[in-house]
Amino acid sequence: MPAPIVTAAVERYRDPAIFTRERERIFARSWQFICLESELTRTGDYLADTLAGYPVVVVRDEKGVLRGFHNVCRHRAGPLVAGGKGRCDKALVCRFHSWRYGYDGSLREATGFGAAEGFNTADYSLFGIRVEIWRGLVFINLDAAAQPLIAAIKPLDDRFAGWSHRSAILRKRHPIASNWKVYIENLLDGYHLEGVHPGLATEEGAQTMDVRMIGEVACFEVPNRPVTAAGLWAWLWPSFSLSVHRGALMIEYLRIVGPEQTVVEHIFLHEPEDPGVEAAIHAAQRITEEDGWICERVQQNLDAGIYRQGLLSPSQEGAVAWFQQRVDQALSG
Repeated sequence: MPAPIVTAAVERYRDPAIFTRERERIFARSWQFICLESELTRTGDYLADTLAGYPVVVVRDEKGVLRGFHNVCRHRAGPLVAGGKGRCDKALVCRFHSWRYGYDGSLREATGFGAAEGFNTADYSLFGIRVEIWRGLVFINLDAAAQPLIAAIKPLDDRFAGWSHRSAILRKRHPIASNWKVYIENLLDGYHLEGVHPGLATEEGAQTMDVRMIGEVACFEVPNRPVTAAGLWAWLWPSFSLSVHRGALMIEYLRIVGPEQTVVEHIFLHEPEDPGVEAAIHAAQRITEEDGWICERVQQNLDAGIYRQGLLSPSQEGAVAWFQQRVDQALSG
């Protein structure tokens, strides 16, 4: 009989210094979802976001290729574009001093800078980031030496081999006052269904999920049910998940704001005029609200100064233990 597993220490969920290390060793070195490919269709279309404090922008160039950069001008760190979606005409232009960059990141014009000995525009291209696409979903990685996206996402690719494209879209946003790991550990824990999600706990297959950790993916599946129907929830390190429920595909990803501030973003993809999508979206939003409530209460208790460490059930919380070990490896590496 396996022994209980000791949880991570409480400082892991509160200490700003640990959060700084997570930014550098986790979020600057992993594949993270940024947008749908269909959102950037024309030359100059861009999407800018902030991932764990890193301002980034993805833009479609003249050849139709998506390019990624830090949203930081090389002159005096001004922003190239405002946050969100937009379109720029022929160049990325810094909003501070109007330096102009091509879609390839090269500095085309140091507007108004004047003559300066030794200054060469070729030395001041934008800081680039990697961009790769999987089944219409755009991911970025700040680490030029990272493994290809498909290597990380292969277990998901295998499960979605027969999945048809969904085109209709609905977005939802949920700010949650908790550390990002509190929220992820809640997602990876099927132990809390009856206490937090009584409606979900009674659904067919909810108590008989197969749980497997493969590489950087955790898969929760109802046995003997096709992925295109329902009964799959899969999470990709460190902050992205897909689930299929009542015919709708839900993308869930986190935007890490601070040590105790997380934003959960949802995108729902479904067939146009799908009669079951409203019920699926309503159920998903209810579950997220329930998860948000318990995560905020847990964070408050972690901050209270009483709890130090706890225990994980080997049979019920193996995925949580796996995640905590993955965080340990990233921070120590």
